[in-house]
Amino acid sequence: MADDSFGVLLERLALGKMGDLVAAAHQAGTRSELEAVLRGGSPGSDLLRVLAPLLGWHAADVFALADVSLPDDLRSADRARGSGIPALVRSFIALGLEQQAEVLHFVASMPAEGPAAPVRTPPHMVYPSGPGGILMRLARNRGLGWSATAQTLAVTTGRYWSAATYGGMGHGRVSLSSELLGDFSALLDISEEDLTAVTGTAFPVFTAERKADLRRVGDLIWQVRCLSASQLGQARARADAMAVKER
Repeated sequence: MADDSFGVLLERLALGKMGDLVAAAHQAGTRSELEAVLRGGSPGSDLLRVLAPLLGWHAADVFALADVSLPDDLRSADRARGSGIPALVRSFIALGLEQQAEVLHFVASMPAEGPAAPVRTPPHMVYPSGPGGILMRLARNRGLGWSATAQTLAVTTGRYWSAATYGGMGHGRVSLSSELLGDFSALLDISEEDLTAVTGTAFPVFTAERKADLRRVGDLIWQVRCLSASQLGQARARADAMAVKER
């Protein structure tokens, strides 16, 4: 996209909803800021929080879309535990629908570990503007670095792209293809319409069943973002025990 400022992305994302966004911003006292953003200005935290529920996005993801640093209360758990996500997803997708629902319920019942202490984001995970940067910031919101992204997507799609491929995509060195965008729907509980709107890339044709499968995986990955590595291990053990019982 020629212009990928947050204001332009917001207009693409909010087709048919702009009146609601303006009304909500007016009520929250941020209408003038919204108007400035639509002219190319930078958004503040209060406005981003107002926009999130109207867009149907997690607040943390709206911050990532705008490339604004997350406030303390929206930070995920220690980033290091992201390495446990591929194994959990592998165990999860081996289950039937009822067992997957049980795992999701089990995960939701766990007490949140809480946000990680503020840490400096590694330089290689600071992404420039652009479609790939947006997707990798959203993945980072879920505790996924380059390797964990590659491993998780290999589990869910059966295709392995190197960690460097995802890093290159985040930094604009690898073009975002329709195939790669479709893969990312396994990580992100965000609709294909919204992913197309913010990346400018056509979404591949998936069956309704495939979309539902990917949506459940994306839901799982979001729900575990504030759990510790130990809790991830507990969730995986629960899934593995169900798989054994199912045989």
